[in-house]
Amino acid sequence: MSWFAYWWVVPGGLAVLGYLLAFARLTPSQRAEWVDARIVDLESPDHRASKENGIPVTVAFRDPRSGQEFTLPNTDGKHGFPVRAAWVGRELVVHYPKGHPEKFKIALDGEAESDGRSFPTFMTALLLLGLVIHAIVAWGHEWAFLGFGALLFLVGLFSRDLRGARLRGRQLADAIAVPAHVVAVTTDVYQDGEGSDIINHAPVIAFTTTDGRAALVQPLDNFPNPGKSLGMKFTLHYAASDPTVYTHNLDFDRKDRRNTTRYTTWPLALGLAAMATGAVLLKL
Repeated sequence: MSWFAYWWVVPGGLAVLGYLLAFARLTPSQRAEWVDARIVDLESPDHRASKENGIPVTVAFRDPRSGQEFTLPNTDGKHGFPVRAAWVGRELVVHYPKGHPEKFKIALDGEAESDGRSFPTFMTALLLLGLVIHAIVAWGHEWAFLGFGALLFLVGLFSRDLRGARLRGRQLADAIAVPAHVVAVTTDVYQDGEGSDIINHAPVIAFTTTDGRAALVQPLDNFPNPGKSLGMKFTLHYAASDPTVYTHNLDFDRKDRRNTTRYTTWPLALGLAAMATGAVLLKL
C-alpha cells in the first residue's frame, strides 16, 4: 500500500494536537493577556490617505498583572484589526504578550480569537475535504454526491453570514435617523492581474448619536460615488443598540440582506439534494 494512503495522518494529527493544546490553554492566543479597552481619543484619517490603517484612535486599558493603566495610540493601523467605527468611550478587546502591553493588538472577535481553536478547526475542515476526495477515488463517483453534499450542507448550516444578516435585520428594525456628512475620502491603488491600476475610494463619515456621541465610521462598500463624496451631507440610519451597525439606505440594506440569506441558504438545499442523489445511486 502506498504511503499516500496515510495522507490523513498529517491534518488529523495536527487537528488533534491543536485541540489538545487548546484544551490545555497552551496556544499563543490563550497565553496572551486579553483585556477590555476603551477609546479615549480619535481623529479622522487624512483626506486621500489609505484606508488600510482604519480610523486613528487612542485606547486605554489596565494591565491585570501590574494594575497599571496604559493609554496608547493606534494611529498607524499596526496594532491588530483596523477600527472602522469609533467614538470616545467605545469598548474594544485587545490582547498582547504578557508583560508587554505596548505590543497590544485590537481584536475583531475577542471570544473567537482567544479560544485557540482556529488552527485545529481549519485542519479539521481540510481533513473532511480530503476524506471526501479519498472516498471518491477509492469507492466511486457516487460518494462525490454524498461527500460534497454533506460539506455543502454543513457550510450552509454553520454560515456566519446568515446569522449576521438576521441579527443586522433585527438591529436595524428600530434604526435611528441622524444627519451625517463625509469628512474625508481615503484612496488606495491596487493592481489587477494584468498590471492595470485599480483605484479604490472609501468615505469617512461623521455623525452624532442621539445621546451625544460623536462618531466616525468608514463603510468599505455600497456607498454611491465615493470618490466624489467629500462634503456630502445625507441621512444615516444606525441601530439604537449599536452605532457600528448603520446604513445610508435602508431599502438597499434590506435587499442586500435578502441576497445574503438567499446565497447562504442554497448550500442547504443543494447539499440535501446531492446527498439524496448519492444515496439513490448507491442503491442502484
